[in-house]
Amino acid sequence: MKKVTFALFLLLISMPMLAHRRTNGVTIQPKVGLNIADLTSLSGSDSRVGLSMGAEFEFPITRKFSFSAGALFSMQGCDGIELNYINLPAMANFYVAPGLAMKVGLQPDFNVSDDGFDTESPGLSLPLGMSYEYRRFVWDLRYNWGLTDALEHRDCKNSVFQFTFGYKFNL
Repeated sequence: MKKVTFALFLLLISMPMLAHRRTNGVTIQPKVGLNIADLTSLSGSDSRVGLSMGAEFEFPITRKFSFSAGALFSMQGCDGIELNYINLPAMANFYVAPGLAMKVGLQPDFNVSDDGFDTESPGLSLPLGMSYEYRRFVWDLRYNWGLTDALEHRDCKNSVFQFTFGYKFNL
């Protein structure tokens, strides 16, 4: 896990250099939204509705491809097991039409809850999604598929639908 986190760190710090060489137009996007989260393999658990907020940087490589990286506070878990995370998504963005992007990446998740549950932290998720941008306003829909167990000694992973709204600023 440390090797994966280190590799993601190296990728994140090298992205700005790569983006500045090929194109300018790096942006920052503050965003806020809603999560509908659950833990897999827990029978009888209800979804937790919570807040997601933070910011993402986007580094354009070509007109149809970019990288993004960010930090988001994310309320996850399920009803009765309330877990809060700092998510660090690193995404590849493929623009399939003007303003419409398909996204895939990796996301280290760091639990910041003090709720008495034995949690596995850091964790790792696979974010898959799409976004639509119109006049710098961005609507983003993602599914964060947990790859690692969220709780120690239990086979349950985070499962999070995330809807956010943001605005892009040029840097």
